[in-house]
Amino acid sequence: MKERNLLLVRHGQSEWNEKNLFTGWEDPGLTKKGEDEAQNAGLLIKELGINFDHLFTSALIRAQLTGSIILNEIGQNEIPAIKNQALNERFYGDLQGLNKDECREKWGEEKVQMWRRSYEMGPPGGETLKETGERVIPYFKEEINPLILKGKNILIAAHGNSLRSLIKFLDTVSDEDIVKLEIPTGAPIHYIFDKDGNVIKKQNLID
Repeated sequence: MKERNLLLVRHGQSEWNEKNLFTGWEDPGLTKKGEDEAQNAGLLIKELGINFDHLFTSALIRAQLTGSIILNEIGQNEIPAIKNQALNERFYGDLQGLNKDECREKWGEEKVQMWRRSYEMGPPGGETLKETGERVIPYFKEEINPLILKGKNILIAAHGNSLRSLIKFLDTVSDEDIVKLEIPTGAPIHYIFDKDGNVIKKQNLID
């Protein structure tokens, strides 16, 4: 039976990650550390020996650069790269560009943590994780899953919250438990599907 592989990678450290700023739909590039994380992700993925058919990424440069660096590391630069806003990071509204520590001082640790991790409570003017999933999951179902069902191998380079939304769907994680999920930058997650599109194996390539 031909395995169908899906690799998820959160982009490497961005310039705003380094400055501890809420980023959302703002568009900073990668730091040197972020580029190194993407290269390391590529090396880990290369060890799997998978020939990919498509790269999916967001409309934001930090995810696109991460995907490009990975393809370069695995020697598969020629595969199609599809960019779509549906895979963008969660929109952080009024918090975008603000320092996370200063936000905690202003609004309190508990409220800021709720804005960041709660499923149905979003930051002022921004998206909830539920709303992020309402664009990520239909896009996955309509554009990516049909390719998996055809036996294609897919790489997705995206963002912490867009990937949390997708993992919630793939792993049937509850609204309560998704709050606890953290996805490190540059740490690939490998899913294997059967011919019917069911997940039969999952592994984190970095523990």
